[in-house]
Amino acid sequence: MHTLFGENIRSPSPLKTPHHNPFELAFQPSVATSSTESSKSSPDQNEWLTHRLQNQVSATSYTHGEQQPPPTKRKGNPRLLFMGMRRCGKSSVQKVVFQKLPPADTLYLETTNRVESASMQSFMHFESAEIPTQLPVLSPDFDHSTIFSNIGAVIWIIDSQDEYLTSISELLRVAVFLAEHYPRTNFEVFIHKTDGLSEEYKYDTFREVRQRVQDELSDYGYGDRSVSYYQTSIFDHSIFEAMSKVIMKLLPQLPAMETLLTKLCSTCRIQKAYLFDTVSKIYIATDASPTFLKDYEVCSDYVDVIVDIKQLYGWRDKSPVDNRGEPQHAADVSFVGESVVTFDRSGDTYIYAREISDSLSLLCLMGQGSGADKKVLIDYNVDILHDALLQVFKV
Repeated sequence: MHTLFGENIRSPSPLKTPHHNPFELAFQPSVATSSTESSKSSPDQNEWLTHRLQNQVSATSYTHGEQQPPPTKRKGNPRLLFMGMRRCGKSSVQKVVFQKLPPADTLYLETTNRVESASMQSFMHFESAEIPTQLPVLSPDFDHSTIFSNIGAVIWIIDSQDEYLTSISELLRVAVFLAEHYPRTNFEVFIHKTDGLSEEYKYDTFREVRQRVQDELSDYGYGDRSVSYYQTSIFDHSIFEAMSKVIMKLLPQLPAMETLLTKLCSTCRIQKAYLFDTVSKIYIATDASPTFLKDYEVCSDYVDVIVDIKQLYGWRDKSPVDNRGEPQHAADVSFVGESVVTFDRSGDTYIYAREISDSLSLLCLMGQGSGADKKVLIDYNVDILHDALLQVFKV
C-alpha cells in the first residue's frame, strides 16, 4: 500500500514570535453557522475605516509625488476593499458572498452613499468594505494610511454591460497609487455582469480590458505590477470561484495545503481536490492541476447538499457512547463524514467528501482508477492528510 507522504514532508511548526501573526487561522469547531455584521456594528469592528473617511477630514495628507513610509504590518483579519464606478455591482457582490443575500434580491438594493462593511465567521474570519464612488479616496484630504495600510486586497469591479472606459481610467489611478505607496496590497479586477453577454462578446471585453490596463500600466512604468482579472456574475458560481482565488492569496498556509493536496491526488489518482469552507462555499486551497469552473460548480452544489442535510437532520452528536452504552469523551472519537457519489452516466466519475472540521471539508473528483473499489486506500491517505492539516493550522 502506498502512503501519501512521510513524516519529514509535513510542514514544520512555525517559530514562536512575541507578535501575533495577523493571518494565522485557527479552527473553531463549535462554530457551525456564519454570522454577518453590517456597518452599524460596534466602532471596534470598523476601526480600519474611520469616521474621517466620511467627513473628509485628515490630520495628515499625502500626494502621489511624495515619498511615503514603508507599509506597516497588517493587523487583524484579512480585509478586502471593493471599489468601482456607480452601479457597477459592488454592493451586490459584497452582500451575495458575505451576507448570503439571494442574487435576485440585489435588484432592489439602493445606491450606496456611505461606507458599507461586512464580515463573515466560519472556518475563516475576514472583513470587507465598499467605498462609494463619490468619495475621492485618492484626494490629499484623506488619510491614505488609515484606508489602505490594513487592506489585504483591493477589488475593482467593472460593469461589462456599460461603458467602461471611464472605469478603466479610475482603475489606473488607483492601481498606480497602490503600486507607488502600498505595493504589498493585492490588486484584483472583476469584469462583472457577464451573465448578460454572449460568449464571443464576453471574451472580447475581457481581452480588451486586460490589454488596456496592462498597456497603460507599462506606460506609467509599472508593467511588472501583478494584476489579476476575473469574469464574474452573481447569478452563477463564477463570483465564488473568483473570490476563492482572491482569498487564497491572503493565506500564508496556502503552499503547505497545495503540496498536501497535490500529493494526495498523485497517490490516489484523484482528478481534482478542493478544501472548502463549508458555509461560504469558498475553497481555500486546491491541488496544482488546472482549475475549471465546471468542476467547482459540481463540488459547490454538493457542499450545498451537505449543508442542507445537516440543517434538516441536525449536526453530529457531541456526546457519543461506546459499545457498552457509556458516554465517550469527544477527544477519543474520530468523527468521519464521507461519501462516494456517482454523477456520470458511465459510472466512472465520483465525488468523495470528507469533513476536516465542522466548517472545513475536503471534496475530491475521482475518475478512472480511483473508483469506489479504491475507497480503502483513499481513506487511509485522507486520514494522513487530515492529521497533516491539523498540524498546519495548529489545532
